[in-house]
Amino acid sequence: MGVNRGVVAVVLVLVLVNLGLVVVNGDDKEIVVVKKVKGKKVCTQGWECKESVFCCNQTISDVFQVYQFEDLFSKRNSPVAKAVGFWDYESFITASVLYQPLGFGTTGGKHMQMKEIAAFLAHVGAKTSCGYGVATGGPLAWGLCYNKEMSPSQSYCDDYYKYTYPCTPGAEYYGRGALPIYWNYNYGAVGKALKVNLLDHPEYIEQNATLAFMAAMWRWTTPIKKSQPSCHDVFIGNWKPTKNDTLAKRVPGFGTTMNILYGDQTCGQGDIDPMNTIVSHYLYYLDLLGVGREEAGPNEVLSCAEQVPFNPSAPTQAAS
Repeated sequence: MGVNRGVVAVVLVLVLVNLGLVVVNGDDKEIVVVKKVKGKKVCTQGWECKESVFCCNQTISDVFQVYQFEDLFSKRNSPVAKAVGFWDYESFITASVLYQPLGFGTTGGKHMQMKEIAAFLAHVGAKTSCGYGVATGGPLAWGLCYNKEMSPSQSYCDDYYKYTYPCTPGAEYYGRGALPIYWNYNYGAVGKALKVNLLDHPEYIEQNATLAFMAAMWRWTTPIKKSQPSCHDVFIGNWKPTKNDTLAKRVPGFGTTMNILYGDQTCGQGDIDPMNTIVSHYLYYLDLLGVGREEAGPNEVLSCAEQVPFNPSAPTQAAS
C-alpha cells in the first residue's frame, strides 16, 4: 500500500514546528523556516525572503496585497496615462526579493512595515504622477502614470565622469523609472549595483517594470555617500543623527528621506510645492493602507522645509 505524500509532508512540517525549525505564520499558514547562523536566528519565507533576521517578520506580500497596490495607483492604466500596462504588483513584489532580506518592508512589526511601504511608494507616486488639481479621482490617484520623461530637455551626459561612467554615443540619460534616474553617473552606479549594463542601455529601465522598481529600491536602501544614511535607515530609526545633523534640523523620519533623495531641490526652502506634493502622497497612502495619517509624526519629522541639505546640488546639474 502506497504512502500518501501529502500526509508525509504535513507530518514533517509538524515535526519541524515542534523542533522550532518551522513556524506557521498568520492565517494563510505560510511556512517560515528558521535556523541559527553564528548564533543568530535567521529565517526563510519561500522565494520572497531568504536567510535573514528580517525574514522572521512578515514579508511585504503578507502586509501589502494586490488590492492595496490597485487602490494606491488606481489611475495608472487609465487611457490618458503614459505607461498603460507597464507597472504592476507582481513587478513590485519580484523586485523586492533582493531587498526584503535587508529589511526593506520587513523591519519591525506590521505597523512599521506598512509605514515604510507607504513612504517608499509616496516618493514613487509623486515622481511618476500625471495628476493635476481637477484630475478624476483627485491629483493623488495618478501615481505610476509615467515610466519615463516625456520631453527631455537634454541628454543628461556629464563629461566629468567620462573615466568612471562614460556616456555611450547615442544614449540618452533622461529620467526613467519608479524613482526617475537622471545623468550617466547615476545610470552607471545603478547598473553596477544591479549588474545590468545601463550605461549602454539606459532604455532597459523603461522596458522592464521589475528592473525599474529594483533601481528605486536600491536607491532607497543605499546611501548616496558612504558617510551618510540610506532612506531606509533614516525612516525606520536605525540612523542616529550627529550633533551637526541636529543643528541642521535633520531628524529620523519621512522628511529626511526627501533630503537624501532630492537635497536642495526640495528641502531647506520652506513649504514649497515639490515638497508638499510628496508629503501629500505619503499622508494619502497612509490613509488608504489603513495606517492613518496621524501616524506620520509631527511636522519636523514629516517635513524637510527647514533642513539643511546633505548634498547641495552643483550649479550645472539640474537633477540627480
